[in-house]
This record gives sequence, C-alpha cells and structure tokens, in this order.
Amino acid sequence: MELPLLLAGAFIAGLIDAVVGGGGLIQIPLLFSAFPQTAAATIFGTNKLAAVFGTASAALRYVRRVRIPWRAALPAAGAAFFFAFLGATTVTILPQAILKPLVLVLLVVVAAYTWTRKDFGHTDLELQFGRRHTIGALVLGGGIGFYDGFFGPGTGSFLIFLFVRFFGFDFLRASATAKVVNVMTNFAALLHFGSGGAIMWQLGFGMAVFNMAGALIGSQLALRHGSWLVRCLFLVVVSLLIVRFAWELLEQ
Repeated sequence: MELPLLLAGAFIAGLIDAVVGGGGLIQIPLLFSAFPQTAAATIFGTNKLAAVFGTASAALRYVRRVRIPWRAALPAAGAAFFFAFLGATTVTILPQAILKPLVLVLLVVVAAYTWTRKDFGHTDLELQFGRRHTIGALVLGGGIGFYDGFFGPGTGSFLIFLFVRFFGFDFLRASATAKVVNVMTNFAALLHFGSGGAIMWQLGFGMAVFNMAGALIGSQLALRHGSWLVRCLFLVVVSLLIVRFAWELLEQ
C-alpha cells in the first residue's frame, strides 16, 4: 500500500513543482510516514533523487517554449550549484530550527505582497540586462542555493517571487527560469547525499519516473494557461508553506 501512495505522491509533487515549486511539501512527509525509522538524510536524499529528474524534465519543456533570460539564469544557476552543495555540507553544523521563524515571516510577506499587488507578475517588463543584473543573479542564486542545500522548503517559490520582483519577469517566465536554477540546486544536494550513501536508490528512481510524468503535465498546464495559473498556484503553495511552518513552531 505504501509504494502506490509514494508513486502517486511523486506524480502530484512533480506536477505542482513544475508550475510553482513546493514538491517537497508532498514527497517528504510521505517518505517520513512510510519510513519513520529511516534517517532524515536518507529521506531528503531520496526526495532529491526523484525531484531532480522531474525538475530537469520541466526545465527542458520550458526551454523549448519560453524565452529564457540566460544572462540571469546561467549566473544564478552556477552560484546556486556551488552554494547548495555548501549548504548541504553545513546541515550537521548549524541548527536548522533557527531558520523556521524567519522563513515563516518571509513567506507571509511574500504572500501578502503578491496578493495585494494584483498586477504583480502579470506582464513581463522586458528589462535590458546589464552588469548590475548579472551581479544580482549571482547573489540571488547563491542565497537561494545555500538555503535549498541547508533547509529547502519553498525554494522554487522563493525563486519565482525574486525573479518577478527584481527582474521584472511575468510569473510564467519566472517559473521557467526558476526551474533552470532549481535543477542545479537539486543536483548539488543529490551529489552531497549520494556521496554519503544516504539514498534509497530503487525507490528514488521509481518515484523519479512518476515525478517526471507529473512535471511534464504541470509544465504543459503552465504553458497553456500562462501567468494567471502560475500566480494562483503560487499563492496556494505559499499559503500551505505558511500553515506548515506555523504548525511546526506551535508544536515546539
């Protein structure tokens, strides 16, 4: 009974993650529920194995159909890869619990800003990229990459928000660019967990197939319905993240 549930969860996670991120909200709790005695590092490693395939397939679909701003995507992706690996190596050094209240506040700000600004991410501002934007992409990619390697929840949603806010993308283009960056953060974290043997390989590859299937459908839905769908699902996922973090803080 556990395997069909995990595979179905991987499919739904891939679908949601391809549009706005947040697939870990589904996959990680399911893995913890199915393997309560398994080390957290193994759960996270298995999640990353499934997620990296789904994220990569969504990124490829977007690259073919959306005009990716490579002058932002490539510096951000490179910095994200390096700092995600660095973040993953510090998991055992720094207490993750200190981040939860801060992330909760940031998520509330992101949700409130997006909800009140009805035109936010509706149209692409077509900004001309210069050195300042390249530096901004490096900083953004490095910061989010470290966060994903160290902690993780909401990485895709934070990327989308920041690309809309600071680079003037619409939600669809921001989501497509975020997937390119997210591939690198997932791959870096996977290298870290894999080098330590902290992955259930057979299960991870099985979930990857279903995650990819969901990602392909999710990216197709985003391409068909555009920024309107991405914005709506973005608010839903961010709201769920807020509920999750608030609940965890109340339980402490």
